[in-house]
Amino acid sequence: MKKKKISAVKLTAFILPFLSISAGSAIAQAKKPESLNVAYTSATATRAPLWIAKEMALFEKHGVDVRLIYIRAGSPSISALVSGDVHVSSDPAAAVTIAAARGAPVVVIGTYGLASYRLVAHPSIASAQQLKGKTVAGVRPGSGPDALLHRFLPKIGLAPGKDVAILPTGISESNRRITGMLQGNYDATLASWDNIVQMDLLGQKINVIADPAEFGVRTSVSDFSSTRPVVKERRPAVKAFFRGFIEAAWLGRKDRELAFRIFRKYLKVEDPRLLDSMYKNYLGARNPLKPYPLEDALDADIEYLSKTLVPELKGKSAADFIDASLLRELENENFFTRLEQR
Repeated sequence: MKKKKISAVKLTAFILPFLSISAGSAIAQAKKPESLNVAYTSATATRAPLWIAKEMALFEKHGVDVRLIYIRAGSPSISALVSGDVHVSSDPAAAVTIAAARGAPVVVIGTYGLASYRLVAHPSIASAQQLKGKTVAGVRPGSGPDALLHRFLPKIGLAPGKDVAILPTGISESNRRITGMLQGNYDATLASWDNIVQMDLLGQKINVIADPAEFGVRTSVSDFSSTRPVVKERRPAVKAFFRGFIEAAWLGRKDRELAFRIFRKYLKVEDPRLLDSMYKNYLGARNPLKPYPLEDALDADIEYLSKTLVPELKGKSAADFIDASLLRELENENFFTRLEQR
């Protein structure tokens, strides 16, 4: 029986699709983005750029698969960084600095921007002088809000530990601290501006005593931290994360309706006044396009902490605990300039 020959053309036509599928699969695997676990430590409007980046697939656009994970601020999130379970976290710079001073390989690499804190008091208290002999709620010793209180209260004539007591509540969300204040558990606390607006919308009176920023006392609302090994060994992925985050913050600032949609979805906010407050405070001009760590604010925190809680910080400065090299590289690559020119 005569064997039927298969021509080279037919054989090529038969094999080529399979080769293409195989090659395509290999290319897809080669281009599979590196994964990065990113922790956020509060479900507040501060996190809007993270949610915008996820919704708009901006992390994937820049070549990284970001997994957003909620972890409580302070020791839990820093422990997750040190263990390697998380690669980037959203801890206050002061807390990261304390951990680093005590030997943890953690470092501040960026910021979410300036905080919109105000000192608020129970309706029965109308001035700073009326707070003498009273109690102000903080979070925990060494936390960002507590460091801010210790730096700010003397500016309005209140010496912590002498004129007022600072109570560590362990409560990082200012809306919950306001609730505790109204229940009579303490007399005053720091509150974010959008939480103040929320109280007003509910018809609940609280008194705004002072704005720390008006007294030249600045602090960040939250900061980005990582470990020095991650910054070194997973540098491209962390840079890609920053590209996605920064582009998301830029988009949110340019597109108010996008920002509102994110606030509605993730925070269940519908009131126009509250939406506008969140937009202005967390995506507006006070939040820089270039999220460099706030070195001056951290230096002020270190000065306070080294005198009271953390002797390991004596003789140290913010520069010892900050690595802004990733952001400088992005700036040298004209990433910010190209974004602003779009």
